[in-house]
This record gives sequence, structure tokens and C-alpha cells, in this order.
Amino acid sequence: MNGCAKWCGRSKWCGRILALILFGSVAVAPARTQAQDKHVVSSQELSKDAARPAETRGANEVALRQLFSSQQAQQALESANIDYGKVDKAVSQLTDEDLAKLAARSRQVQDNFAAGSRAGSLSDRDLLIIIVIAVLVIALVAVLH
Repeated sequence: MNGCAKWCGRSKWCGRILALILFGSVAVAPARTQAQDKHVVSSQELSKDAARPAETRGANEVALRQLFSSQQAQQALESANIDYGKVDKAVSQLTDEDLAKLAARSRQVQDNFAAGSRAGSLSDRDLLIIIVIAVLVIALVAVLH
């Protein structure tokens, strides 16, 4: 019986250890799954994040081009002997950062124009800003290439 008692004692310990291991793995598995679920990003969210910079750049290009395509801006560019075609082409070659800065400034000019009491005309200051923005666009592109 000595051999049998030893075997039974060992099997009890083995059973207890096995039970602890199973209990531990069952208790930890849901916690791991929950932690992983918190970091899962859907493909739709990834697509939106990937598209955001392109959308921002597109909106900035539109803002700058809207300013330069207005009748008043066209007159300002013409009076400064700046070719609109060069400016328009240069807009697409700007870095995202430079484009964002110039687009913000062009939006300010457009807002000032919309808020102004003189319908259909820009102040000399606004015209000067348009010319400066156009020159900056062309200069930045020339420096970058």
C-alpha cells in the first residue's frame, strides 16, 4: 500500500496544480480579450484617418485657388504682372505646411472681403496681401525645386 499511497498523494497534488492552472488561464483569458478589444481599430476608421490629410490638402488648395480666381485677385495679379497660370500651377506643388499657412491667410482675406461694407471691391491692403501670397506661392515652389 505504500506505493499506492504515494501515487494517490502525487495524483492529488497533480490534480490540484492542474486545477489551479486551468482556473488561472480561464480567469486571465477574458481580461486579455477585453484589453485587446480596446485597441482594435476598424478598417473604416483607418480609411478615414488615411483620407484626412488628402481632404485637408484639397480644401486648402480650393481656398487658395478661390482667392486667386476672384475678379479682384485677377486684377491685382495683373497689375503686379503675375501670371495666374504660374500661381495656379505652383499651388499644387507647395508642401502641406506651406499650403496650410497660405490657405489660412487667403481665408482671412476672403472673410474680410465678405464682411466689408464695400460690395465688390477689396481694400488696397487686401490687394497687397493677395499679391504677397501669390509671390510667396511662386517663391516657395521655386525654392523647393
